Amino acid sequence: MIQGRWWALDAARGLAVVAMIVFHVIWDLAHFGYAPANLPWSTPVKLFGHSIAFAFLFIAGVALVLAHRSHIRWPAFWRRLAIIVAAAALVTAGTYVAFPKAYVFFGILHCIALASLIAVPFLLAPWPVALAGGAFFLVGGEFFASSVFNADWLQWVGLSTSEPLTEDWRPLFPWAGALLLGVAAGKLPLPVYRERAGVGGPLPTSGGRGWLPFLGRHSLVIYLAHQPALFALFLGLAYLAPPAIDTTDFVASCEARCFEEGGEGKLCRDACQCTAQEAINSKALAGVTDEAERGRRLNEIAQRCVSKLDE
Repeated sequence: MIQGRWWALDAARGLAVVAMIVFHVIWDLAHFGYAPANLPWSTPVKLFGHSIAFAFLFIAGVALVLAHRSHIRWPAFWRRLAIIVAAAALVTAGTYVAFPKAYVFFGILHCIALASLIAVPFLLAPWPVALAGGAFFLVGGEFFASSVFNADWLQWVGLSTSEPLTEDWRPLFPWAGALLLGVAAGKLPLPVYRERAGVGGPLPTSGGRGWLPFLGRHSLVIYLAHQPALFALFLGLAYLAPPAIDTTDFVASCEARCFEEGGEGKLCRDACQCTAQEAINSKALAGVTDEAERGRRLNEIAQRCVSKLDE
């Protein structure tokens, strides 16, 4: 029996974990060339990602209420906050190494940490106050957005008129609203809820069994570990079975650049076709997602092809 945990909440968080992994598999398929590059930015996939983020934040709000039902347990609150802040810093550092031009500076963990601080007074207030706070953050961006917030150091607020280049962006407006809605839901005086989560009593559990509650209880570790694991898997897959490459566009653009630089027609066509074929045969681009590195490798292959054709 796991005291102090609500099985249903762990299961809900576990379901969100499954959805998150599915979303990142879709993202990785596109990133590594196994699916259309614009797939993660298509409307259905974007809505899927937003719904997952909303679920995590909402559940975090409910969990705050359940963890501090009779009073705010400050040691536990600060310990939880420190863990989330440390995890958020790890995400920032890791993505800065992998995506220096689009690293995560204020993703979902950053939002949960700061929104949890904002939620403290709402934990002590009636549920309608938390509901109003959630609504304020959810719709406030429509009324208070300004170019003043376009500065890099203010992007985390979420009131900018442009979206920054980052792999994950969950600013306070509107995303803190999801957590506050969770606080409001956690404080609702529903009879069944009050019976199950009465003040001062242990929360109901089902012995902690089941794979969904297990995922929910370890959601932070899974969040931090799953994407590096998926990346390693796709890197290996890209080397062993590179995605099919449509060389038509590459050859056409390569020939155009060659012509602009004064190259001869036949030499340009042969060199570009040679470059495309060599890149496929040698798997030189397998697992390479950085555009600068792709360009460097293609340039090396092109130089070898030109030297071969000149012989």
